[in-house]
Amino acid sequence: MADTPVSEMSFEQAMAELETVLGQLERGDVALDESIALYERGAALKKRCEEKLKDAEEKVAAITLDPDGKPSGTTPVEGL
Repeated sequence: MADTPVSEMSFEQAMAELETVLGQLERGDVALDESIALYERGAALKKRCEEKLKDAEEKVAAITLDPDGKPSGTTPVEGL
């Protein structure tokens, strides 16, 4: 498992590590204690990915388009 705190990871970093964790769990060749730790890390990584996706979704939703469909600015979104 990586030493980087999940809260400091980018979406890409969290996804890459989550894929590694899932691979380890799917192989099934880790001890029970390690499996539990991997599951816990995986849950935190999943949550981080969901948070980053929600942030991106909100930013995309805030983009306003002109009548021609071109970006013309952003609509303020609370918390961004």
